[in-house]
Amino acid sequence: MASVAHFHYTTEQIQAWLRGLLTIAWADGQFDPEEQELMTQLTQDELAPATDLGELEVISPHELAAALGRDKHTAENFLRTAVMMALANGVYSIEEAKVINEFVEALGLEIQALKVLEQTLYDPDKHHCEGEVLETGVCSAAASPLSPVRPSHPHSDVLEPVRHWLDGMDIKDPRVARFVCKMIPPQCPFERDIKLFGRKIVHIPPMCKLNPLYEQLVGLRFRSLCYLADDCGEDVSQYC
Repeated sequence: MASVAHFHYTTEQIQAWLRGLLTIAWADGQFDPEEQELMTQLTQDELAPATDLGELEVISPHELAAALGRDKHTAENFLRTAVMMALANGVYSIEEAKVINEFVEALGLEIQALKVLEQTLYDPDKHHCEGEVLETGVCSAAASPLSPVRPSHPHSDVLEPVRHWLDGMDIKDPRVARFVCKMIPPQCPFERDIKLFGRKIVHIPPMCKLNPLYEQLVGLRFRSLCYLADDCGEDVSQYC
């Protein structure tokens, strides 16, 4: 069997990639202990084993662009993972969009799909919860889906450019493929209740009900699994 050539990002690119994702995760102040534990695991096990999450800091758009280099495919693949992470809970917040747009500008890109996605921005001052409201009367971002976009034609799919763009991510580096397989769960997470001091404060429905781009995330995971199994010859049972 002929060996398969793989594209490997440099250590500097991977570290900048991680710092970029962390910068977005911290943008809306919702980087909870579970997310931090996941990022630590992904960092140490898959992308940069020699890197301690505690050593990673937020990254400026200029630093990110300098580290990733001038390859547009690398830049777009980073942005796809950034958007994927931002959309994981079905909410695209104003703070996350601001950071991503700054990255886009620094990377010298113009991505129409992101302009479309901005039509779904979640503004807590303008939107009400689709699910239950906190007992304090405050709407939980985790319970609020991407804002619906009204199409100009009844049969049009306004988010189609976003779907197409996310589907265009190249999977060429085994570390990034493993990252995607662990970042995206193997099946739609079950709904759950969030409790504080023994009392339910909010109900979160399954992610597939929250996120109209869930199929794109699952498709990206499937392509990553196929790449690891078919091209890299890895046992992917641990991700299933």
